[in-house]
Amino acid sequence: MPFDFPVPTLDHVVVNVRDRIDQAADTYRRLGFTLTPRGYHTLGSMNHLAMFGTDYLELIAAKPGDDSRPEIMSAPIGLNGLVFGTEDAATTYAALRRNEMPIDPPQQFSRPVEIGGEARDAIFRTTRLPVSVSPAGRLYFCQHLTRDLVWRDEWRRHANGAVGIARAVIASDEPEILGGLFAHMFGQHAVRTTDEGCSLIVGLSRFDVVTPAALWEMFGGAAPDSRGRRDYMAALTIRTLSLDAVETALDAGGIRGWDRIGTSVLVPAAEAFGVTIEFSV
Repeated sequence: MPFDFPVPTLDHVVVNVRDRIDQAADTYRRLGFTLTPRGYHTLGSMNHLAMFGTDYLELIAAKPGDDSRPEIMSAPIGLNGLVFGTEDAATTYAALRRNEMPIDPPQQFSRPVEIGGEARDAIFRTTRLPVSVSPAGRLYFCQHLTRDLVWRDEWRRHANGAVGIARAVIASDEPEILGGLFAHMFGQHAVRTTDEGCSLIVGLSRFDVVTPAALWEMFGGAAPDSRGRRDYMAALTIRTLSLDAVETALDAGGIRGWDRIGTSVLVPAAEAFGVTIEFSV
């Protein structure tokens, strides 16, 4: 039976904030993002989301003193999860298993959401690559069983004009290793060789895997502190309707060290919980 590769689409990206959810939410609001009310997963974690047109950014945290999600507290603060979309987590799991791809069985969980004074459950089903497969951070697929409880217009309007995630940037001493993993997952046609490393095309977004030296060339002092890591998720490019709106939001939020460079505004990782954020039109 021929193997059918999953189609690479972006569902969301995850910024790990450990047990500092209050501070992280305040920071991202000051960056100009509208955040959803705090959510509490049945798995034990909690979050806030910045919803965009078809994808979103998640701030993920552990409850203080709760060890039910040890991978949150053990991971560095910053960008630590890239999540692909799937309409059927079980089918995606089966397809990747047929190609001898290490992947964990689907897991279903939920979190309560209040809509119009009514409490409902937003339900998700995920299938995850083992952490050992991707030392740069977590990679998994997410199926939404209740999309209407997540993508709501009142949460998709942001003072900074953000409308979507254009790319994620991963630093690696050997970009070809992660590029090979992506090719194994989605087929060689989905991965392109670049001067800096390689790039996975993810719908209208992309994941760029670059060397640490190339990351420094891109972002300079705005890049995250690598803390001796060989592989790490480093930066996000957020598409915005207006760089003027971005600048107004950053000024109002008291964000320091940002700079407008050509057709983008760059926010240093130190001002965004460990992830460099580039706003671009």
